[in-house]
Amino acid sequence: MTQRVALATVLDRLAIDEVITGYAAAVDDGAWPAYRALFAEDGRADYRDAGGIEGPAEEMARWLAETMRLFPVRQHLIVNRRVRLEDLGGYPGDRAEVRADYLNPMRLDRAAAGTGSPGEADSGEAGSGRSGGLSPDFVTGGRYAFELLRIGPDWLIHRLTVHEKWRRAPGA
Repeated sequence: MTQRVALATVLDRLAIDEVITGYAAAVDDGAWPAYRALFAEDGRADYRDAGGIEGPAEEMARWLAETMRLFPVRQHLIVNRRVRLEDLGGYPGDRAEVRADYLNPMRLDRAAAGTGSPGEADSGEAGSGRSGGLSPDFVTGGRYAFELLRIGPDWLIHRLTVHEKWRRAPGA
């Protein structure tokens, strides 16, 4: 591998890491246009293993926007990222796979869920995201499988599959 190819590989890995981190931030912040922008035009996401649905990224953005209203405070932690770049005889290709573990604690909006009074989920300032030191109501863990494509200068998600391994829900 030449220095030029090695440098290109490092730059690809950094760009891919930015996409994965951007995914977590977009979901946690409810930034659905940013979520959609991370996907290729024909990109799809599969949340069925975590009790969700599967479909085109645009549809998934709408579904997540509705579903995540129940959890106004959420924080994805995506760790143990294993990036595999397509190898074209010593040169990086335009495809990559990422396997990454996740931990996702969330606070339930009890009013939206019909189980409490408004504001009960967040005893901090409205919209602050502070939960008054209370533990999360709902925590999930598992593994993401990302398939990415280089499209022009950008890396974009072509397929995303969630493999939920465990969850702890209220009362569990």
